[in-house]
Amino acid sequence: MTVLAKYQRLEAEGIWHRSQDGQRLDVIVSVGKTSITISTPTEITLTHWSLPAMERMNPGQMPALYCPEGDAGETLELAEDAFVEAVEKVLDSVRRRQGRTGSVRRLVAVTFLIAVLAGAVFWLPGATARHTASLLPDVARTSIGLSLLSNMDRMTGPPCDAPPGLRALERLRVRLFGSEPARLVILPATLPETAHLPGGTILLSNNLLKEIATPEFLAVHVLAEDIRRNHGDPVAKLLHVAGIKAVLALLTQGKVPDDAVTRMAEHVVTTVPSPVPTDVLVDRVTAAGMTIRDGANLHGVPGLPLAAFATSVAPATLPILVDGDWIALQGICEE
Repeated sequence: MTVLAKYQRLEAEGIWHRSQDGQRLDVIVSVGKTSITISTPTEITLTHWSLPAMERMNPGQMPALYCPEGDAGETLELAEDAFVEAVEKVLDSVRRRQGRTGSVRRLVAVTFLIAVLAGAVFWLPGATARHTASLLPDVARTSIGLSLLSNMDRMTGPPCDAPPGLRALERLRVRLFGSEPARLVILPATLPETAHLPGGTILLSNNLLKEIATPEFLAVHVLAEDIRRNHGDPVAKLLHVAGIKAVLALLTQGKVPDDAVTRMAEHVVTTVPSPVPTDVLVDRVTAAGMTIRDGANLHGVPGLPLAAFATSVAPATLPILVDGDWIALQGICEE
């Protein structure tokens, strides 16, 4: 049995003063679970005191004198030794329990604070990266993209640049993007299929170029990567990868540190392309003058693998590339 349970029906006579100059009243004091009740002998309740807020004004002296916390004018005088001893035990138990509750509350508060700080660690860099990216002019975005491309040389090798292949690649760009600012780059190794850089650059793997059978298949991959490029801000995504120090350096110094550029470049090279919405890709493919084969039901199939999607694309009425350009493009990394 707990102390509170043992004494929860405890009652005794006492003397109560409503205020320092108030009339002296003979009262009955009863102890409850969380408070004491002060009543008249005829059981008319005069007031309640909270046990945790009850203070002993004259410790060790008798009769014992109590007051509510912060109000020494209202007092309660208790003269029965056994009752005072019981009240003290109840108060001691309540205070210990309150201390444990306070510790739990402090623990909860600290845990909450840690959670908030942990959330800030993950949320704040992303928010700062997005804000910083929104401030960058196009020339700065292009500069970041060029720095990344240069840094990738050690992983992928330099961009393929056989002149006939470059001319074919430019024709492919014009065919798919017209006058829109875009750049296509073929990398000789490492890159998994496709990627993109700030400033409108779309990267293509030479291995992908060797594996696909037609210019239409290649066009599907290029358009899919352009959809990814336009889904969110490429700079913001890369700055989030680079970390908060790199973001702050860009804000204060106007330059991304070299080690951050390396991290960003490694992220681009090693990230496997994510699926794109099939319906969006259908719209882009048809807008580029290609058609979907009869009987190919692509609607309602989200994130269809590009290899499966490409088999549903019929040759364009206006060729994506003529045969000579397609052959030249396939040899872009051979000189």
